[in-house]
Amino acid sequence: MGRRILIIKLGAFGDLLLADGAIRDICAHHAGDAITILTGPAYRKLYARHPLVQQVLVDPRAPRWRLDRLYRLNRTVAFDTFDIIYDLQKSARTGFYFRLFVRRAAWSGRVRGCALPFTLPERPLTLQEEYAIQLEAAGVPVRYTGSPDLAWMVDDVAAVLAAAGVGDRYVVLLPGASARHAHKCWPHYAELGCQLLAAGYPVVTVPGPADLALCRTMPGTMLTGTGPYLDYFQLAGVLRGAAFVVGNDSGPTHLAALLGTPGVALFGAGGKQYQRNMQRGRFACLYSERIGDITAAEVGARVAAELRGAAVEVSAV
Repeated sequence: MGRRILIIKLGAFGDLLLADGAIRDICAHHAGDAITILTGPAYRKLYARHPLVQQVLVDPRAPRWRLDRLYRLNRTVAFDTFDIIYDLQKSARTGFYFRLFVRRAAWSGRVRGCALPFTLPERPLTLQEEYAIQLEAAGVPVRYTGSPDLAWMVDDVAAVLAAAGVGDRYVVLLPGASARHAHKCWPHYAELGCQLLAAGYPVVTVPGPADLALCRTMPGTMLTGTGPYLDYFQLAGVLRGAAFVVGNDSGPTHLAALLGTPGVALFGAGGKQYQRNMQRGRFACLYSERIGDITAAEVGARVAAELRGAAVEVSAV
């Protein structure tokens, strides 16, 4: 019988996507072992579809003072019955789980006393560089960590696009962000949408539950399919098929970048250090300390240049 392996990745959406390559490396290293993922409630269905994961467990993330609920979680997960636990979340919460529940399992993380610790250099790192250091310290060969492959997330959305009257070479605008990070929202999406429509480029928005009201104010076509909004897999299908994507520092924008779609992410105050997590291939970043100082004309020129097939200079970060 193979070993039991637990991977902890609770959220958020963009961070989960960036962890896909690390998860692939762990699964490749533990071929033949039973792989379980512990995640947040919102991501159960996402990981249930992952081709390399046998079991998905959910952490409701109860307050740490609710010991009754934490011990109930341990009855479900049974942390110490696993042979190795890879803590990709590396939060105060997961460190608390280690101290409370783990005596035997080999824990890979940054909590004091764990069997497979690692340290990070004192320089800015992308999340994927952090994962690579963690896995190497645990003896896991790093091959895929820097190159997540999210093809398993992509649904065929031809029927969704056809029902909405959306043809080829559409531009997706992603104006939303976490409610806790409203400062990440670029304020000129409506202006940009009007410019793109006037230039003959179809404009599409793809709202999540928190973005419906905002997207209703945007020009173009709002895609919701047959429900109030598209699921993760339909979202991936729409983003994969886009000619260009413009978004904030958000999970859906990370998804577009990781799928290899051309696009640009817009960053404001406090976001400069995170640009390297987003920028890859034909997906660039624009930064201004005041995010509103990035103009619709500047972003529109990027879109038009890509759609004309012109070379676009990628911002240095």
